[in-house]
Amino acid sequence: MIVVHHLNNSRSQRILWLLEELGLDYEIRKYQRDPKTMLAPPELKAVHPLGKSPVISDDGSGDTVVVAESGAIVEYLTGRYGNGRLVPPAGSPERLRYTYFLHFAEGSAMPPLLMKLVFDKVENGPMPFFARPIARAIARKVKDGFIMPNIRSQLDFLEAELGKSAWFAGEEFSAADIQMSFALEAAASRGGLGSQYPKLAAFLQRIHARPAYGRALERGGKYDYA
Repeated sequence: MIVVHHLNNSRSQRILWLLEELGLDYEIRKYQRDPKTMLAPPELKAVHPLGKSPVISDDGSGDTVVVAESGAIVEYLTGRYGNGRLVPPAGSPERLRYTYFLHFAEGSAMPPLLMKLVFDKVENGPMPFFARPIARAIARKVKDGFIMPNIRSQLDFLEAELGKSAWFAGEEFSAADIQMSFALEAAASRGGLGSQYPKLAAFLQRIHARPAYGRALERGGKYDYA
């Protein structure tokens, strides 16, 4: 049985969606973040030493296999159980695009979005009154000079890429679209997707309409990308 160790408000929601798209049986073990620190509970370290999510365990081969990191989990599940589904054929141009976006999602797209989340909290969070002007000035400078230009550059690039094909790897929906979904959901939630990105907005509408996406949301619970 495949077990998804599912932390609330984490990237593991994508793994539930992938499993639903593949039609695989799986079990969810839910974990809750500490409401003050927003960190994962120590129980997750019993599954993987880093104590983060997503992580899955699979005893389908007899020995239990533990896999962490979204991209590695996607590759493991599609390779072991996909039977060619959700992955373009090897050697095709679509396969190269698939591999690129599978890694782009976490390697390039997410870091500036995560930095924006952190510096938004620095700018707007509670702090001693004497430190507030300095902290806010630093946060705004970092966001305006580095974070937002990087986010806009990436969104411009992704908007252009979806002008080439219906999905990120080509004309067929693939696991790369599942992997890319988190970054675009985060960008939309954090105010980065305006009217200048109609193709990215349409992408989000299309994935939200997929039955497997809805089933994963029902099982995993609502996600707050803000």
